[in-house]
Amino acid sequence: MSTSLAACLPTGSMDAYINAAFQLPVLSAEHEYELAVQCRDKQDLAAAQELILAHLRFVVRIARGYSGYGLPQNDLVQEGTIGLMKAVRRFNPDVGVRLVSFAVHWIKAEIHEYILRNWRIVKIATTKAQRKLFFNLRSTKKRLGWFSQEEVASVAQDLGVKPETVLEMEARLSNQDIAFDNTAQEEDEAPNVAPAAYLADTRHEPASRLEAEDHDRYEQKQLRQALAALDNRSQSILQRRWLQSPKATLHELAAEYGVSAERIRQIEKQAMQKLKQRLLPVCAPA
Repeated sequence: MSTSLAACLPTGSMDAYINAAFQLPVLSAEHEYELAVQCRDKQDLAAAQELILAHLRFVVRIARGYSGYGLPQNDLVQEGTIGLMKAVRRFNPDVGVRLVSFAVHWIKAEIHEYILRNWRIVKIATTKAQRKLFFNLRSTKKRLGWFSQEEVASVAQDLGVKPETVLEMEARLSNQDIAFDNTAQEEDEAPNVAPAAYLADTRHEPASRLEAEDHDRYEQKQLRQALAALDNRSQSILQRRWLQSPKATLHELAAEYGVSAERIRQIEKQAMQKLKQRLLPVCAPA
């Protein structure tokens, strides 16, 4: 029986496939139990196939509920069918529930995974809280535009997540994927605003590296000259407080120079001010 049923399912048209799936007979509770026992105890593939075929209508109904995500309906049905197959393999008929009640979880789980993998180029939900928000936020949102603080707090409480997680997922859902290098732009379109136009990395260009190295050497030279203009005690305090590791504490320097820690702090502050006075004219833009 199952072989003939499988043969009658068309493969060229999704509409024809769905119509044929709804024409397949519904199993009675007794026959479903017999098939599930044969599948579990005897690994009967024919029984498993008949169980799957008889429940394809439920896969189609569940998949239709996810049509708003913009993904192909045939792919959603295909992923849901994989979930149905997994459910049939794990179904225990002695528990006392119908297969459809057990299979709903597996069907939805496979569809969810497919949507999360394919809805955007970058995976939009990775944590458990983010996955929960992804499939509930769109239905929770009652109007266009961004959430108010009250709506954020309400959604967070209803779904058991933090308000920050709600705001982050709302921002992710509102963004769109764009090509890194939009080379297929027409002449009459707006100027190219693809990331490649403003994310150029010039750090490793020879000219940029030479300029940066020359600027670092110049700044180090100016710093050495500014330090050399200070008295020996001020130089030593600044070097040991800022240029050495581990840094000396105020109390260590106070004990060494025989003064208070507050006096060391004053000397350090005065020395820093002198350095700024000598270095600011050098660092100021032309």
